[in-house]
Amino acid sequence: MRKPQGHHSKQAQGMLRIIGGQWRSRKLHFQAAEGLRPTSDRIRETLFNWLGPHLHGANCLDLFAGSGALGLEALSRYAAHCDFVETDTITCRQIHEHLGTLKCTTASVHCQTAEAYLANTALNHRVIFLDPPFHKDLLAPTIAALGRKTLPNDTLIYIETATDESLPALPSNWRIDKDKQAGNVSYRLISVHD
Repeated sequence: MRKPQGHHSKQAQGMLRIIGGQWRSRKLHFQAAEGLRPTSDRIRETLFNWLGPHLHGANCLDLFAGSGALGLEALSRYAAHCDFVETDTITCRQIHEHLGTLKCTTASVHCQTAEAYLANTALNHRVIFLDPPFHKDLLAPTIAALGRKTLPNDTLIYIETATDESLPALPSNWRIDKDKQAGNVSYRLISVHD
């Protein structure tokens, strides 16, 4: 969850706001790491409208978790569980602290790369968030690794990129259901089919 150079926002300065669900309007502070870019309120609102009834009771996976904004929003909206995957140890500790602040026990934080997590974990997640740092060429290998997994039918995958980044080739059984842009961000919701 990283921003392109030159982009400044209130959120990049160390605060995110949960926009819906049981923790609606809760503000969580985090140490702003270089380029850390929580998904904007506007995009999150659209995304979680898309997810709608699919989220309640779902297991979620927040790869490249960053501030944890997507996974925390999912948990606020009654997802059953979320696995947060993030490489930065300070950022992982902050996600742990956020979960403690919210008294949430239905989450796990994995301080490792997305590649390592996917190589060693059987996936049973209904919703997967893919919001890697922009311009780091992390999306293509992650999509390829997910494509080698047996994902449940109707798994939903959210992918966020910079608008000047092309979307890597998707597995043949992935279908783009929603596709939008906001400023310099492109985002889509994809469903997996047998």
